[in-house]
Amino acid sequence: MSELFSVAGKVALITGGSRGIGLMIAKALVAAGAKVYLSSRKAAVCDQAAAELAALGECHSLPADLSKMSEVERLASVFGEREQALHILVNNAGATWGSSIEAFPEQGWDKVMDLNVKSVFFLTQKLLPMLEQAASPSDPARVINIGSVDGMHMPAFENFSYAPSKAALHHLTRMLATSLAARAITVNAIAPGPFATDMMAPMVATMGEKIIGAVPLGRMGEGDDIGGVALFLSSRAGAYVTGVVLPVDGGLLGAS
Repeated sequence: MSELFSVAGKVALITGGSRGIGLMIAKALVAAGAKVYLSSRKAAVCDQAAAELAALGECHSLPADLSKMSEVERLASVFGEREQALHILVNNAGATWGSSIEAFPEQGWDKVMDLNVKSVFFLTQKLLPMLEQAASPSDPARVINIGSVDGMHMPAFENFSYAPSKAALHHLTRMLATSLAARAITVNAIAPGPFATDMMAPMVATMGEKIIGAVPLGRMGEGDDIGGVALFLSSRAGAYVTGVVLPVDGGLLGAS
């Protein structure tokens, strides 16, 4: 049974990996024996997170601003100089923007859509040769996209570009899964509900009790909750799962 959920010896790249959901997943994979590369926009923060996780196992920093196509291409190139194959790609880098419909700016639309959808597609595209190097029919390479329950129901906040971007990411996940199945690459999405992250902090500060009150399990998500799901999708246990958008939300969607 220990082999069923093992990722020992696998190589993983996690974008947006220096904090929040990405850091939670990175910690789980490093502790389980994977060789993990973190990428995020702020180099100093990325370096520090990787150094801290290196106490648990092997973790390296590859900073990049994935809102720019040139940086998407550079990250794929730099990673290719370090490794010959990529077993696990976690597309977690993302942004949000809150504003009323009257005041919502074009920048708030383009920034969110570019990072949350466009960069996911093109980074996956650029890394396909390395994913194929790691792939086999019995142990496919894995792409895990981090979506959101806000892309599956009506969000509680006026995030007019964020929720549609996550809905688009969920559909892109299904398209990629269908397209890449013949290459022994699975593509799934995790749709987190409320987790105690920096992105959620402003909402928790003003509506914390209401947010938790809407979750049937009565609490915010924690690191092991998301890390365990990522381990399942990355290991032999998840080898026959593809094209799935999996809510990890304490029952929030089911109760809404």
